Amino acid sequence: MKNSLTALGLLLGLFCVPRVFGQASQPDGGHIRSGTLPNTWDSGGPKCMEMPEWQVHEYNADLYILRQSGCTDFEKPFVFLLFGSDRALLLDTGSRRGNLAPQIQLTVHRWLARNNRGGIPLIVAHTHSHSDHVAGDAALQALNDPSIPITYVPPTVEANQKIFGITRWPDDTGAVDLGNRIIDVLAIPGHDGAAIALYDRQTAILFTGDSVYPGRLYIRDLSAFQKSNQRMLDFTDGKIVAHILGNHIEQTRTPYLDYPVGTIFQPNEHEWALSRGVLFEIQAGLEAMHGTPQRVTYRDFSLWPAGPLVKETDESRAAFKQTQKQQLDHMWDQSQP
Repeated sequence: MKNSLTALGLLLGLFCVPRVFGQASQPDGGHIRSGTLPNTWDSGGPKCMEMPEWQVHEYNADLYILRQSGCTDFEKPFVFLLFGSDRALLLDTGSRRGNLAPQIQLTVHRWLARNNRGGIPLIVAHTHSHSDHVAGDAALQALNDPSIPITYVPPTVEANQKIFGITRWPDDTGAVDLGNRIIDVLAIPGHDGAAIALYDRQTAILFTGDSVYPGRLYIRDLSAFQKSNQRMLDFTDGKIVAHILGNHIEQTRTPYLDYPVGTIFQPNEHEWALSRGVLFEIQAGLEAMHGTPQRVTYRDFSLWPAGPLVKETDESRAAFKQTQKQQLDHMWDQSQP
């Protein structure tokens, strides 16, 4: 209880500090290019026979969000395709059995047709190196399409430093210019050593990978994770943040309740987009741990030290297997009990 009260006091105090949020004058909205997000996403059913491998959503004419179907893999990650005037950026390549390359090729060709373009170079980069975000790498590297020449960026610290111009990792900020569209890049190790967050100046979206999203925030290095979250807070101070978009949705619309690991069909998902305020809540929770890893549930996410910090139990592994079996047994008709 003492730790909870301390965290709450710190959080309330932070919200009293001037310039916590970037402000935008009206009616121009800070010159941010707007877009739309769907009210709900298709996750993995109710009938997998009817589900495409990828749901494609047009945020605006130059930003496309793709989500992998839970019918192909329970992770259901998001990937992002951003277009500038000179080049495009693909952020992550999906999980196992995702078959992303054909969908990316189709989406890029539709954008080219829409814009009367013959081709555009594509940078393929990653928010981090975990398997559910790099599974499509080989197929995209093998894509032989002269209208989409690909620059592949391995999910490593060294490759990120080189392509984004990050001199001192993780302290310096890098960037990539897609042509009239600058994306700022921050190193945010803690979930993964090569993790990055990206801020799109055009839409004011902060892409946070697996470090911030509505669900279980798996922490591999507690100290690094805390410093990385503070780095995102410092970077966004005074800036407009329209949305924080992470790579998953694991939380339900019921406060404090998440879907069990292994769930493929999530008909009552939490709203995907988060606000900058969640970074303050995360920071307060991390500081309240005082360096001792604890799994703590909040309304919209959970802090979940994992790996060498907290050993998985036989009970948790059994729960995953049970969830997967129940879901896969009914993947063709999830309305069954």
